Amino acid sequence: MRQVDMTKIDLTMGSVTKMGDFVAEEVPLKIIINDVYSFVIWCSPSQFKELSVGYLFAEEILHTINEIESITSCEMTNICKLQFKSNINVDNRVKNRRKSARIVSLLKNSTSAYQHDDKIVTVNSNITVKAQTLLEAIKQMNEKAKEFRATGGLHDSGIFKADGQMVAFSEDVGRHNTVDKVIGKGLLSQINFGQCFMLITGRVPGDMIYKTAKAGLPIVASVAAVLNSGIISSQKANITLAGFVRDNRINIYTHPERITSH
Repeated sequence: MRQVDMTKIDLTMGSVTKMGDFVAEEVPLKIIINDVYSFVIWCSPSQFKELSVGYLFAEEILHTINEIESITSCEMTNICKLQFKSNINVDNRVKNRRKSARIVSLLKNSTSAYQHDDKIVTVNSNITVKAQTLLEAIKQMNEKAKEFRATGGLHDSGIFKADGQMVAFSEDVGRHNTVDKVIGKGLLSQINFGQCFMLITGRVPGDMIYKTAKAGLPIVASVAAVLNSGIISSQKANITLAGFVRDNRINIYTHPERITSH
């Protein structure tokens, strides 16, 4: 975040005050693979390694963390470099990646709410989580969201074990970036996603469910609303999707058996 000058007008108090304020910062992260391929993502200037790994995993360029020979990042230059092992055909994977997952091509008619539903992975997990654990996990995430409290301009995501232990956390100007970051952190730490749940602060569309299904996360919950594409994708992926997790209430839209009231 950055500190800036601001003029605040308060009509109730009849005042005009010059003061300092904190705003969220956004930078272009350049992800470079094998010194040949590059991608640029606008994001908050943190967790570049996690974001790069999570993004490449979601785009199907990276299949497992073991395919990476080395990874280095620099927050001064906003660059993250990855070297894949020599037996990985990166050229073929780049050509066949999802390609602009948030931009829908109109080359053919489709009745799907989300364009990649035909490729979505089915998640198999017998995990159950208490509703109270979800609500307490939200409190944990709020306590860690220091930059959100200072700026009001960031989204948060967290991955937790079934007992509520936090194993990954991220803040970013983009809600999709936070999901990539925590999944990237989980891959780097070799977390067993099948025994975890994910919490986010933004709306949940189908693209987020695609990412979490690919990782194998069985429960996705948000303090905000869910979208119809998120519900349809969650149903197909066998993911439990919940929204409005706050004020001692939870709305569960798909596969409610994984969240128990006691």
